[in-house]
Amino acid sequence: MSATDLPDLLGTPWLILPTYNEAENIEAIVISAGDVLSAANDGAYKILIVDDGSPDGTGDIADRLAGVREQVEVLHRTEKNGIGPAYLAGFRYALDHGAAYLMEMDSDFSHDPADLARLLAAVRSGADLALGSRYVPGGGVVDWGLLRRFISEGGSTYARRVLGLHVRDLTGGFKCFKREVLETIHFDSVRSQGYAFQVELTYRAVRAGFQVVEVPIVFKDRELGQSKMSWRIAAEAMWLVPRLRFGPQPPAPPAQQPAQVDVVSGR
Repeated sequence: MSATDLPDLLGTPWLILPTYNEAENIEAIVISAGDVLSAANDGAYKILIVDDGSPDGTGDIADRLAGVREQVEVLHRTEKNGIGPAYLAGFRYALDHGAAYLMEMDSDFSHDPADLARLLAAVRSGADLALGSRYVPGGGVVDWGLLRRFISEGGSTYARRVLGLHVRDLTGGFKCFKREVLETIHFDSVRSQGYAFQVELTYRAVRAGFQVVEVPIVFKDRELGQSKMSWRIAAEAMWLVPRLRFGPQPPAPPAQQPAQVDVVSGR
């Protein structure tokens, strides 16, 4: 199914929410994000929950939400094999159903749903990819210890230097893509499974010449549930980043203007 088959959905933002054991958060995040997207787009939006067989009943809650909210859909996967594959499945489903804008956000309120409107506005103002950025003026983190700050900021700095990019926050997972970006960068061939997935998507977008804008956000540590971050995920990112720069490359995208990376001032 192509976007031309669904003219009523052209211009509709789709928010992809990967979940694993988010029973404590999923209903509240869907309601909050839905309110923001509805106000930002005259009531037209979609939320796609991609659940990886959560044993805590997240998938059942998601199904109930889809039964009472027409904007919510659920994609059930039978196994947990990383946030990257979950997002890839969600992207493919949303694109096949006519999504014009595809948004990423954590399901635990680490990202403020109110900022969805700012990311969407940045893309509609001319950017191809808007990143919620913790490491530009106006951005930041709260409730983090020194070790986690070091890992996060160090990871972004490491990836930026190895890849030769000017993006300050490469590891964040709060984004808004125009559909053309994902269609052009051959997202189906993305190799990363953990949080290196976020680095790889942005690297491919910049390499393809798309305009990237960093929108300052404040990241807040989750209050309910357990973090999915682990040393294995961090190690995967350290190992994969050099391969992105020096290993086999995906098919070259059509020629475009040189990539631009900008920052939206303030919050």
